[in-house]
This record gives sequence, structure tokens and C-alpha cells, in this order.
Amino acid sequence: MTSEAKSKYPANYGQSRLKRVGDAVRQRLEANPEAYKVPVDGVELFAVGDFMSPAECAKMCELIDATARPSQVFDLDYSDGYRTSYSGDVDPYDPFVKKINRRIDDLMDIDSAFGENIQGQRYLPGQEFKPHHDWFHPNTSYWDSEIGRGGQRSYTTMVFLNEVEAGGTTDFVDLGISLAPKPGVLLAWNNTDANGLVNHKTLHAGRPVIAGAKYIITKWYRAESWV
Repeated sequence: MTSEAKSKYPANYGQSRLKRVGDAVRQRLEANPEAYKVPVDGVELFAVGDFMSPAECAKMCELIDATARPSQVFDLDYSDGYRTSYSGDVDPYDPFVKKINRRIDDLMDIDSAFGENIQGQRYLPGQEFKPHHDWFHPNTSYWDSEIGRGGQRSYTTMVFLNEVEAGGTTDFVDLGISLAPKPGVLLAWNNTDANGLVNHKTLHAGRPVIAGAKYIITKWYRAESWV
């Protein structure tokens, strides 16, 4: 018997809730003149320019430098080379972080209780995050624990914080698109399809930085209240 068969959470757990979140956010962003729907097939991907000011981006970079540590990928070790950036949750009680957090929640129109803490990430030359999904895979060591504390991830939001001298693109590998970091630009994508099932086409990668550094923040939302 597989670990998935033993789990009390089936692979499609929370599908109806994920569909409701997807429907609501789609309507919200499509009605927002500041949100640009990236014309790709198979993934709901939006971009919002100037979401954070240059001063806000610089301040967030400082907070990331103060908290960054070798990144983890649930059941993989940093030494595996799958995700070689440095990252860390910025202080959710810091007034500046709370302001940015609230701005993201308002953009998405998702209850703050469903959002994880903002994570800051820093990539130096040679560092990368190989192709991965943000949603949780069944039949893994972390499946039950993560689904039991907020459910599947619904939406991902990510903000680029600085210009990168070379490299460091965010690539959606199955879509054939490569997005260069632009300071202050927010990306948001639905991790599920229109039916609320996890979307394999959201496979993406943080390509290696060639020169300079790359700073971003990421906030993930769940299908249920996150704890």
C-alpha cells in the first residue's frame, strides 16, 4: 500500500474550495485595470507593474539580507542542489511587512487567514531553483502535514525587488516563457485549473543568476485557513 493510499487526504482534497478561490480571484484580477493577464495557454498568470515602489523594494531587500538562510524544499536538503538560494520569512509583525502583506491580500481579495507568511529569497551568482510546482504533491513525506494545516496551495504571488545584471529569469518551462526580473512587478498565478485540480503546467524555475543578485518575495495562499 502506498503512502498516498494510507493518507486520509485524497489527491483532490479541497477541490471545490480551490475552484471557488480560483473563480473569485480570476474575476477580481480580470476586472482590475492594473492587472495584465499574460496571454498563455493552460495557466492563469497575471502581472501587476509598480506594485512596490523602489524605496519599498530596497527596504525589503534589507530585511531579506537580515533573515536569509539556506533554502529548504520540504523533504530535500540544501546540499541536493535543487534550490540553492537563501531565503527566510520576513517578520510578519513588522509594520512595513504588514503593509505589504495587506496590499497583496487586497489585490487578490483573499482573506489574510488563508495566506502564508511572506518569504524573502536571495539568489547570488550560480544559485537557482530548479523546475518545481508550488502545490503539494500527494505521496510525499509532507503531504498529510501540509494539507492538514491549511490545505492545498491555491495562488502564488511573487514580487521582483531588483534589477539583475544577468540571468535570474523566472521560466514557466511547459509554457515556453521566460520572465526577466523587473523591480516592483508582481506576478500571480493560479496553481489549479478551472476545475480546482492542481495544474501541472504551472511548472516553473528560478534560473541561475549569472551576475549580480536577485531578490524576490513570495506569498502563497491556501484553500483553507493556514496555521
